[in-house]
Amino acid sequence: MNPNEQKLDYPWGDTLPNPGSMIEVADGLRWIRLPLPFALDHVNVWLLRDTFEGRDGWTLIDCGVARENVRELWEQIFATCLDGLPIVRVLVTHMHPDHVGLAGWLCERWQAPLWMTMTDFFVATLWSSGNNQKGSRGGESAVEHFTRHGLADQDHLNQIRERAKYYPSLVPTMPHEYRRVTDGESIRIGTRNWRVIIGYGHAPEHISLFDPHTNIFIAGDMVLPRISTNVSVFDYEPDGDPLRLYLESLHKYEPLPQDTLVLPSHGRPFKGLHERIQQQRDHHRERLDEVVRACAEGGKTTTDIVPIMFRRKLDTHQLTFAMGEALAHLNLLLFRGDLVRRTDDDGLVRFYKA
Repeated sequence: MNPNEQKLDYPWGDTLPNPGSMIEVADGLRWIRLPLPFALDHVNVWLLRDTFEGRDGWTLIDCGVARENVRELWEQIFATCLDGLPIVRVLVTHMHPDHVGLAGWLCERWQAPLWMTMTDFFVATLWSSGNNQKGSRGGESAVEHFTRHGLADQDHLNQIRERAKYYPSLVPTMPHEYRRVTDGESIRIGTRNWRVIIGYGHAPEHISLFDPHTNIFIAGDMVLPRISTNVSVFDYEPDGDPLRLYLESLHKYEPLPQDTLVLPSHGRPFKGLHERIQQQRDHHRERLDEVVRACAEGGKTTTDIVPIMFRRKLDTHQLTFAMGEALAHLNLLLFRGDLVRRTDDDGLVRFYKA
């Protein structure tokens, strides 16, 4: 456990749900952990006891990726964790594959409606169709983007090129309709009224839910206990400023009480929300300072910045996130006026101290 983790309180200690089983973290609120085929090897999803449109059952928050082993685990969960009741509603926090991947399958199986934000629903629907050449962290547009930003390793570039179908392989279908979730609305799930807090920077419109009666915060990916939330710039929005959006979104969570129980999408439930928010601010301030110092020594490509921010060996999947996050820091500094950007004679985009 790193020093920052030690400043947080984990009510369940090191206890985790076993595959295909659950832990009840509050009355009528169950924690399930599903595997992921990445270095980040799991996602947490949540079952909330509910009565929706006259049907007793469960509202499910997030879905896992479309892999056969995950479907098999869901079959175990259906048999052992639902008390013989159906899933009556599926609420997806955002459009990343580990959260929305099996939404189509689950909604069809249970005849349950999908609730999402508008932007994330339509992006997920477009990308899952496989007709879009951008947005899947792969394909020629991604190769061109990463090449402009200094990536020259042909093995990595070839793997990125082959990932054009990455998103639809993990999110093969989306429901044809949905119910839009908006910032500030109250969603009644069972006996609780959850306030919607929309955050930005990690995904287009990320849903988090707070119950002021029990001080439970379903944070999704916006506040994680061990790792920092990925905030990236990719080829489909090269001038995006997601890090600014993310840091501004953290202000929305500050009014929550000190004893709030945070239910994150990765890692263990914890208390210490205010401490973790400050840790995130400190982390990004340190990374921004590192980037400015590096660019003061001479022009730097995004690829040059990656080993400064990520001091470990990265596979191609991790590298796409690392490149995206390095560029997010560079863009924030560019738009803030600390850096300038130019395309040099070799065709590479470099950032220089202003």
